[in-house]
Amino acid sequence: MAKRRKLGNPLALTVMVLLAERSMHPYEIAQTLRRRGKEHSVKINFGSLYTVVQNLEKHGYVEVTDVQRQGNRPERTLYGITGAGRAEMLDWLSDLIAVPAAEFPVFDTALSLLPVLPPDEVAELLLDRETAQSIRAAALRGVLTQLSDALPRIFVVETEYQLHMIEAQLEWIKGFRKEVADSTVGGIEEWKSFHETGEVPQDWQELDEQDIVLDPEREV
Repeated sequence: MAKRRKLGNPLALTVMVLLAERSMHPYEIAQTLRRRGKEHSVKINFGSLYTVVQNLEKHGYVEVTDVQRQGNRPERTLYGITGAGRAEMLDWLSDLIAVPAAEFPVFDTALSLLPVLPPDEVAELLLDRETAQSIRAAALRGVLTQLSDALPRIFVVETEYQLHMIEAQLEWIKGFRKEVADSTVGGIEEWKSFHETGEVPQDWQELDEQDIVLDPEREV
C-alpha cells in the first residue's frame, strides 16, 4: 500500500525531480516542463508553481540555493532539492511505479451505470467516443513524433503509454459497441425490456438479492 504523504500533488513530485537535476527558479521550471511536453502527463497549473515550490520549502524538501540579479531585472530565487526532498522524491516515485493505486476514471464510472441508457443510444454514444478518441490518438502520435525527435525515449515514455492506453480503449469500444448494436451482448434482452416497459427485470432484482461481491482484490 502506498504511504500517506505530506504532499500529494503530483506536480510537487515533478518539481522535485527537476530540481534533482539542477537548481532552478520557478519560471525556469515552467519552461522546462513545457519543453519536455509534461503538460500531457501531469496536470500543470503554471500559475501555481510558486505555491508548489513554497509548500515544498515549508516541508523541508527544497531550499533556496541562490538569488540571481541580471541588470534591472527582478531578482530570481533559485531552489534546489534537499536531502529530505531527495529521499521523499525517490520513495514517492517508487511507490507510484510499483504499487497500483485505486483510481476511479470517469469513463469507468459511466460504464458501471450503463443500463440506465437505452442500448441504441449507448451504441451511438460509444461511436461518438470512438471518433473523439481516434482524433486524440492521432494528435498524440504527432506529439510523440515531435518529442521523440527532440528527446531520448526515456523522457517520452509516459506519452507512449498514454497512446497505447487510448488505442487499447478504442479496440475495446469497437468490439463492445458492435455487440450492443448487434444485440449479442449478455443481458441485452433484459436491458431492452427495462427501457420498453419501465420495469426492472426480475433477473436484475434477483441479482441484487444474491450475496455477490465484485471485488477483484478480495481473497477467494
